[in-house]
Amino acid sequence: MQTVAVIDYGMGNLHSVAKALEHVGAGKVLITSDANVIREADRVVFPGVGAIRDCMAEIRRLGFDALVREVSQDRPFLGICVGMQALLDHSEENAGVDCIGLFPGNVKFFGKGLHEDGEHLKVPHMGWNEVRQSVPHPLWHDIPDLARFYFVHSYYIAAANAQQVVGSGHYGVDFAAALADGSRFAVQFHPEKSHTHGLQLLQNFATWDGRW
Repeated sequence: MQTVAVIDYGMGNLHSVAKALEHVGAGKVLITSDANVIREADRVVFPGVGAIRDCMAEIRRLGFDALVREVSQDRPFLGICVGMQALLDHSEENAGVDCIGLFPGNVKFFGKGLHEDGEHLKVPHMGWNEVRQSVPHPLWHDIPDLARFYFVHSYYIAAANAQQVVGSGHYGVDFAAALADGSRFAVQFHPEKSHTHGLQLLQNFATWDGRW
């Protein structure tokens, strides 16, 4: 049976992610902060919620920045929400925080005066939103274009490499909702809270060979 390591650095909906993975039959799901267990896993999930400063502080304290760079190179790797944002170069949050730098680009604040068609948009962006599939990818298998996923975020990703943007969203501004590069895939939304389409994405991840 394959193993899926859900990286535990104290920030994330770890149990809801793990339960969703178990529900789709992903294999033996391990919530762990043990670097050796993570290295030995067949697949790795990197979730996250909360302020990026606190997340990156724990990630660096535990040495997970280097570990993430290592394990995401040679097996299927999935970043979720702040776990995705932590993979970028830099975030504007908390007066500016340097991140892991696996995907070029920055994480930016939606702003307090966000408007669309004369309507004030609340920040954080919270709720269901469409994701346009910019590029075909194995993790989109059996998920229709413009499927709706569940988002909770005040900061959005401005990707520097458009070829890595495989899914985009819109909330006042266009933003990267999904990024991919080799065996790495990352989403701004919460698949574990996104019902049928979110579970399909996790099921796709559970069977993906890491090639794209």
